[in-house]
Amino acid sequence: MNRSFFAQSPSVLVFLGCLGLATLFVTVLSEAFGIGVLSTSFIKTLGKTLCLCLIAVAMDLVWGYAGILSLGHFAFFGLGGYMIGMWLMYERTREIVESSMSDAVIPPTPQEISDAIGNQIFGVVGSSEFPLIWTFADSLTIQLFLVVAIPGVLAGLFGWLAFRSRVTGVYLSILTQAMTLALSLYLFQNESGLRGNNGLSGLQNLPGVEAGQDVVSMWFFWASALALGLGYLLAARVISGKFGSVIRGIRDNEQRVRFLGYAVESYKLVIFAGTAMIAGIAGALYYPQAGIVNPAEIAPIASIYLAVWVAIGGRGRLYGAVLGAIFVSLVSSYFTGGQAPDINLGFYTIKWVDWWLVMLGISFVLVTLFAPKGLGGLVDLWEDRRRPDRHGADLGPDAGALREKEAVE
Repeated sequence: MNRSFFAQSPSVLVFLGCLGLATLFVTVLSEAFGIGVLSTSFIKTLGKTLCLCLIAVAMDLVWGYAGILSLGHFAFFGLGGYMIGMWLMYERTREIVESSMSDAVIPPTPQEISDAIGNQIFGVVGSSEFPLIWTFADSLTIQLFLVVAIPGVLAGLFGWLAFRSRVTGVYLSILTQAMTLALSLYLFQNESGLRGNNGLSGLQNLPGVEAGQDVVSMWFFWASALALGLGYLLAARVISGKFGSVIRGIRDNEQRVRFLGYAVESYKLVIFAGTAMIAGIAGALYYPQAGIVNPAEIAPIASIYLAVWVAIGGRGRLYGAVLGAIFVSLVSSYFTGGQAPDINLGFYTIKWVDWWLVMLGISFVLVTLFAPKGLGGLVDLWEDRRRPDRHGADLGPDAGALREKEAVE
């Protein structure tokens, strides 16, 4: 990165600085490395929130800047979680099996160990054999590669079929939702090889690590903060160059960009597949902190929630997507975690666990109608206050040109 990029995008430095300070602040207050003010469970909530911020940035790239309303990006998020979850569950189960067999009079053969691992993992679905998709589950390197490869390939195939047919607008959104629904229904089946509706569990236990959950939660928090910082920096770099100008042009007037000679389908395919990979990385960091991943996480409603977060934060601005994800995630944890007290009206008791989704829906409608810039619009108001009061007609081709009054003065 050169200085001109940061000079043109000072908000990137501000964001990275705030993220670094927040990370340091949480570390100082943590139980593992600080004074113990913040509990381990809350550290995990913050770590998961950072992962949601990362996928929100990806969603803002594909929707806010490229104009593609994808209702399937949370599917890529879930696939990233499944890929790393397979390795975590396999290695943790292998440790347990080998420990239990270590006292045997006759040492177990590798095949007996493998059969025991398979029985432990797949016994819940009435099987003991490893499906083909678990071939590389014992290799962390390959599974990390698959975290980005599987979402990228799936998004690439889907995007190639959809964009070459020039499917746009609401029809494309419906197709992405149908893809997500099909994938979710497939994973619910035991034959999928991923334990059906049981999903993959026990992911919070890192194989070969003796540290407690307080330490592990901080490791994942740091990793999530690093991934968000790098993802934000990459996204800002992308939108600041020619590529960003082209995808914004596609969003505003696709036909005009096509007539100018740009390969519109290629640009859309790159941004769609690239953001799917970012979503996969976010999911690979999120689900070890959550401890479990199952097909319900890939249901279409999750991708709709993602669009709501970006809309509330303010699409078309990266920091808006982050603000929306942070706001909705933390408020959701408060209202659905039993922390918000119920309100007894006499004739009816308001239970926030039941009413949270209603509140979220109402917030989305209100933001859409009255504050289309979302929470990010608050930053605009602050910046407008800092600018001098400039009056008079424009003397140049844009609103930032010299004003008539300034020219006279």
